[in-house]
Amino acid sequence: MAVKIRLRRMGSRNAAFYRVIVQDGRFAPTGRFIETLGWYDPKQEGNNFSLNLDRVDYWLGNGAQPSDTANSLIVKARVLPAEKAVSGAVTEEEVPAAAVEAEEAAEEVVAEEAPAAEEVVAEEAPASTEVAADEPAEEAASEAAEADKEKA
Repeated sequence: MAVKIRLRRMGSRNAAFYRVIVQDGRFAPTGRFIETLGWYDPKQEGNNFSLNLDRVDYWLGNGAQPSDTANSLIVKARVLPAEKAVSGAVTEEEVPAAAVEAEEAAEEVVAEEAPAAEEVVAEEAPASTEVAADEPAEEAASEAAEADKEKA
């Protein structure tokens, strides 16, 4: 099987981005693939790609042939220092302070409501068990009454 590392076009019209995939060379680039190794966004400024180099090395070791563009991305990823590499995770510096404050406020509100909800559930629980205990007795009585009617 001729395995290739190539780019797969994703996104909408005029907003294309690419996934770096491993694929059997006999399939079309839009067809079935084996694994996704990363992504590439040509319209993004700065670091516009991310690759899992461990998996790239694995596939290259097993004989996968990279396309020209995929090969240039692999070379750039190896030269790029680890601090500059895009991992896909959002760092604390990228998150606005207002968003952090809003999230903390929401967590405080949820924490205040949680004990009140537990008290309500605790009060309702015994009432529901009493009703459940009464229902089987009522059902048994109605079944006995039906059995008596059938005998008569």
